[in-house]
Amino acid sequence: MRHFVATLVTSAVCTGLLLGGLVACSPEGESRKPPAKAVATSDRLRHLDEYFNSLWAMNKLWEDGLAEVAIYDAERVIYNKQRRFEYVLITVKEEFNQQFNVKTDDYKRKDVFPVMKVNQFCRIPTEQYPYHFLTSLFFRRDQPVPLYKLTTSSQEWCGNTFKAISDDGMEYIQAYNSYWDGQGAGERHLRHDVLFEDALPYTLRSLKFDAKPSFRVEICDLQQTSQAKPPVYYAAQVQVAEAPSADASEPAWRVQVQLDKQKQNVYWFAKKYPNTLLRQTTWDGRNLRLKSLRRYAYWVH
Repeated sequence: MRHFVATLVTSAVCTGLLLGGLVACSPEGESRKPPAKAVATSDRLRHLDEYFNSLWAMNKLWEDGLAEVAIYDAERVIYNKQRRFEYVLITVKEEFNQQFNVKTDDYKRKDVFPVMKVNQFCRIPTEQYPYHFLTSLFFRRDQPVPLYKLTTSSQEWCGNTFKAISDDGMEYIQAYNSYWDGQGAGERHLRHDVLFEDALPYTLRSLKFDAKPSFRVEICDLQQTSQAKPPVYYAAQVQVAEAPSADASEPAWRVQVQLDKQKQNVYWFAKKYPNTLLRQTTWDGRNLRLKSLRRYAYWVH
């Protein structure tokens, strides 16, 4: 069967499809060991405090019980061809409980804490079969910079791959299950002092744009893929500038992320709050342009 590298992934739609599934889907009443305590901002990313607004997600906008649903005209290279499709990016506040580390059904629990969920979903058609990707990222509401939890999965006719990243307070633990030879199922420890490329469309929204910051930061490469290879870390340079008026549909900030000498990503964010992602271009051809934006309860049928 022809090998491919499907660089576009999306992750777990429902909170914890895999990682959460291992916890939340076990029989009711079964004894469970709670995950590591939800930690406060650690010193590992303290050097970024001057560049980001930690209160970005504390705005009352996120208290309306609705989700921000952004739909993009998207492009991605699969089988050496640029594919066109729709990409959905959902941002919403949820309440987690500490015991299961997923969205709670009981708001009277004493171990509830607020998170921001970001879902990234797409279906990409090809001549052979479609690719499906779903990635779910979670951040403590008062901490838009450090990733709290990530699940990502890919499905197509060759197989499915799942990866889950959790923060135990000391390091990131990645569990994976891949259909690729040489990968299979396993677990690995990831660096704790990094941002994740998958999280940049959310985390960069909380930049202190007016200061036009420029800084260096370690970035873990894209996890939204069909493979479960060991991660690559980039010593990246981030630079904020005002975007030329021709770049976006409204006044915007341009954020350039230079991963290395050959790899550059650029993100355009609206100047007005909540600093919606308007455009994205990446070194590997994952391009987005905002098509529609609305707030609604997408889970209501």
